[in-house]
Amino acid sequence: MLAKLLTNVKKSASGSFYKSKPQSGFTLIELIVGIVVFSVALVMLTSVIIPQTRKGIDPIWQVRALTLGQSLLSEISSKAFDENSITNNGRQACASCSSSSNLGADAGETRANFDDIDDYNGLILSGVDISNTNQATLSTDTADLFLGFEAQIRVFYDANYDGINDDDTDQDNTLDTGTLTANQKLLEVTIITPDGERIPFSTYRNNF
Repeated sequence: MLAKLLTNVKKSASGSFYKSKPQSGFTLIELIVGIVVFSVALVMLTSVIIPQTRKGIDPIWQVRALTLGQSLLSEISSKAFDENSITNNGRQACASCSSSSNLGADAGETRANFDDIDDYNGLILSGVDISNTNQATLSTDTADLFLGFEAQIRVFYDANYDGINDDDTDQDNTLDTGTLTANQKLLEVTIITPDGERIPFSTYRNNF
């Protein structure tokens, strides 16, 4: 009996009954595979998710562009058709309207005292220069509403309503004669959002 007990103790001491577990860890191959998987996930994040987040702000810019474009069109349309339409008794249709080369702000005039739609031709407003008719910057308590925006304005004769300057039929930005007049003018306002999207607005004014 004693001999059997001593035999069991000897076996226990030699590790016949108790085997230690081998240590485990990451192999070099597993680490490389993990890095590759992480890299693929990072690429997907930057190429898919982040651009979608950027597009989420586009509707906000478009709404602001719409507000600005319509506001400017309303402001311009409220002015006289032509400098020669303004008389001491108010406004009337001009018998001799300004020639195509004379469409633009008159000497000494600024937006604050523009009195006819031609004065706006060539006007460009951007960033903090975008203001209301009282020259007050359009902003909130925290930021300028139109920071990064730009407004470009053109006014020209377009009697056939085709959207093309009647005195620049080849559209090379050079007047063909400089002396053309008509009874219809096209007002074009183009709003450029901070991401470069161009949103056009336009309306016609007749000689009255």
